Amino acid sequence: MTISGAIVSMVAQGGEMGLVLLVAPLLVGYVRKVKARLQRRQGASLLQPYRDLRRLLGKEVVLAENASWLFRTAPYLIFALTWIAASLVPSFATGLMFSWTGDLIVIISLLGSARFLLALAGLDVGTSFGGLGASREVMIASLAEPAMLMIVVTLALIVGSTQLSTIAEFLRSGVAGLRVSLALALVALVIVALAENGRFPFDNPSTHLELTMVHEAMILEYSGRHLAMLELAASLKLLLTITLIAAIFFPFGMTSGDNGVVDLLGVSRGILAWGGKLCVAGALLGLFETVIAKMRVFRIPGLLGIALMLGLLATLLLYVSRGL
Repeated sequence: MTISGAIVSMVAQGGEMGLVLLVAPLLVGYVRKVKARLQRRQGASLLQPYRDLRRLLGKEVVLAENASWLFRTAPYLIFALTWIAASLVPSFATGLMFSWTGDLIVIISLLGSARFLLALAGLDVGTSFGGLGASREVMIASLAEPAMLMIVVTLALIVGSTQLSTIAEFLRSGVAGLRVSLALALVALVIVALAENGRFPFDNPSTHLELTMVHEAMILEYSGRHLAMLELAASLKLLLTITLIAAIFFPFGMTSGDNGVVDLLGVSRGILAWGGKLCVAGALLGLFETVIAKMRVFRIPGLLGIALMLGLLATLLLYVSRGL
């Protein structure tokens, strides 16, 4: 790799890290705007999430008397883990300088670590809401993660790797063709993504009702910059899951890096394609959350069980017939 190529690659990798951090709140504002328009309301500005983060960063942090060091440090660790995971998912280009670290198992581990810290932070102060949200979060995770692992197994059997850039390049080449296993894995991943982000029908991200809260119950005791870190981490997680689905199942428009070297024109095309995918996915998410109601908590395991069975069926089909 030449010096100029290394510089371009470093700029592209750093640009991806900066873009995911910059675009994540905008994606949340876009989804809210779409839902408001579908409900015939004006809705808040697309930039309202940025204003909310700025307002929270300027507020004083209020801590409970019995809050431990874990409660204080968890927001920063959760934000860091989520940001790293979001930066590892190829958005507009594959084969960037640090693409070798973008492994599906690594990303699942990072998100699992962030979830574990959030559940511990919810339990730390000892409030009833924190314990309620933590128990529900762990229940959802215990069903969503096995389904996600079955999706990883399916992709690994088809592509022969769990590295995201390799998966995106392989599926973009058209060698895999149309497979029933990939369709089942896509449906399962969409269900898992909705559960991971606390969206309808698993949770209502815009309410604070004690009977429906999952994510919100664990962060009720946070304020100021701590709450800002958690809100930004939640928006990064939503961006991560949408980008992950796009990179695996809709990899068109992405530019390829040859040993970490990318061209600026290809990066520009990739960013435009990525932005278009986010717009379409955000609109579909807003439409879905407008027409569907929240599911009862005790029915959540049934829907996640469907995702697990779809992932298992996709894997079994690969063993039964390599042509499906």
